[in-house]
Amino acid sequence: MMQTNLRKIDVSVISDFHLATMASKANQLLTYLKSIQPQTLILNGDIIDTWRFNRNYFPKEHMKVIRQILKMIENGVEVVYITGNHDDVFRRFKNTQMGNFSIKNQYECIINNKRIWIFHGDVFDHIIHNSPWLAKLGAAAYGWLTFFNWIVNKIFKGLLGHKRLIYKSMKERVIKEKRVLTNFEKAVTNAAMVKNIDMVICGHTHFPIDKLIEKERKTLRYLNCGDWVEHCTAAECIDGNWNLNYFESTGEELIVDDELTIPDRKQIFHSLLEEMKIAALF
Repeated sequence: MMQTNLRKIDVSVISDFHLATMASKANQLLTYLKSIQPQTLILNGDIIDTWRFNRNYFPKEHMKVIRQILKMIENGVEVVYITGNHDDVFRRFKNTQMGNFSIKNQYECIINNKRIWIFHGDVFDHIIHNSPWLAKLGAAAYGWLTFFNWIVNKIFKGLLGHKRLIYKSMKERVIKEKRVLTNFEKAVTNAAMVKNIDMVICGHTHFPIDKLIEKERKTLRYLNCGDWVEHCTAAECIDGNWNLNYFESTGEELIVDDELTIPDRKQIFHSLLEEMKIAALF
């Protein structure tokens, strides 16, 4: 039975969970999902990280995130899964529709007479297309840095009583919000202008941004919904108005009101793929 104290919103767009990796903030994500009652939930890519998937690592908290999404589908929430580069294995199932759950490469809608284009964003990343080996090398390095960060946090938490995201600090020194558009933002803007889009919502960069971009006497609202690795953010639409929600949670709490039996960790990913293959036949 659905809770009555949930925060009601029209649309929630969340991306870059990177489940099956140590970097994923599954506890915070699960808490967020349990706190909202959206009409539409858009999973905007990189949900399960198949690039760095380890058959020996799929914690219970990660499985609970998937179970919570399934519960939301059962309760009538429209869930749209937009594929990203780290879960591109699911792109073969694009346009799959099962009740109020669908898989797409991109999604367009009209809200308050504004044309909105939602996509993950990797299609506009020239590194992925021109040097895919470099992108995967970067993902591997990110994974090792995450593991190193976990070790460091064991020390920091014991000595200082708090955690520190080393990779987030490093990234913020390199990527800062500037007036000058990045190459990624330029590519997104050019494509949106051609399609006569009023607003784009993407992910991929792991950097939440909400800004207006003006070009050729046209104004485009660019909204990056961020991630659940570093920032824990979501793009939300309430009564037709969009904003970025920076979810605040320590992530230390464990939600144990719906304990479940988790299959053998080596079987989880295989089972998920099999379920998707079976669903695609119908």
